[in-house]
Amino acid sequence: MNSARVQLFHGPGKPFQMGSAAWPEDLHPGEVLVQISLATICGSDLHTTEGRRTAPTPCILGHEAVGHVVSSARDGVGYGQRVTWTLADSCGHCAPCTRWHLPQKCEHLFKYGHAALSDGSGLNGCYASHIVLRPGTEIMTVPDALPDAIAAPANCALATIVNALEALPDPCDSALVQGGGLLGIYACAWLRHRGVNEVFCTDLSPQRLALVAEFGGIPVPHGEKMPQVDLVLEVTGSSAVIPDGVKALRPGGHYVWAGMVHPETQLDLTGEAVLRKCLTLRGIHNYRPEHLAAGLDFLAQNHRQMPFEKLTSPALPLEQLNEGFYLTRSRQWQRVAIHP
Repeated sequence: MNSARVQLFHGPGKPFQMGSAAWPEDLHPGEVLVQISLATICGSDLHTTEGRRTAPTPCILGHEAVGHVVSSARDGVGYGQRVTWTLADSCGHCAPCTRWHLPQKCEHLFKYGHAALSDGSGLNGCYASHIVLRPGTEIMTVPDALPDAIAAPANCALATIVNALEALPDPCDSALVQGGGLLGIYACAWLRHRGVNEVFCTDLSPQRLALVAEFGGIPVPHGEKMPQVDLVLEVTGSSAVIPDGVKALRPGGHYVWAGMVHPETQLDLTGEAVLRKCLTLRGIHNYRPEHLAAGLDFLAQNHRQMPFEKLTSPALPLEQLNEGFYLTRSRQWQRVAIHP
């Protein structure tokens, strides 16, 4: 029986432990076995290891990755194909999937990197040599021109940004991105790609702001005044920035929230502040498959025009995943890469 090398998560504050898990000899219809070429550490996984998010244990964390198909029970997906995939599996039949156009809120949702080792094949996360993709997961070919390190984060951070910025106000000549992490960098690049003339970006870190400038953003140091804008995007994960975002918007502007995906986000905001300026508020969580497809196309078109290779660390071996999380906490890189 063949088995995969895996890093097991046993709970907050505990180190990852190397182990193995057998992969199925016979795949169910629609399943695909992928050998992971490169995974990247998402901030949500860091939150899980710190106890800010919950996950069943033991489990295999990780949902950002690129890999090659080893075995397939799905039409149109074949051996050797270089792929990435949606971070969630959905049924395609319930109301969220069909009527509401929110497959990421499927009534039977399964999210990679968030399931117990006892669930299904057990190969449910990307901090492993292999993963089994389920029948309701969209699988997409990665363009040959894209290096693994540039493509791997696309199925989380970039696809989420494409969703968040799908519906821009009219007109949208200017925007403010609150947060200069990977989501903010992608947002600056995507908004410039969409034709927004001025894309301001705020962050507390001078190092992050310097990097933002290389992706089309205009750095705004904390506390510096700036003109009102048509659109504000929150990707800081902190509700403390919301009053500033409301103040920055012109009347009729749009405010999109995409970073505050944890409970420590109570708002200091009055309804009057929103109503008197006739603002539109929109909350975003994850994405639909077409957003990932658009993100991959964007990278294929622009990866030579912008220094996306600067965003990801040199790859560490899977055995050094604990060191990878330590490096993630240092914020030296936007993403730390793991090579199984």
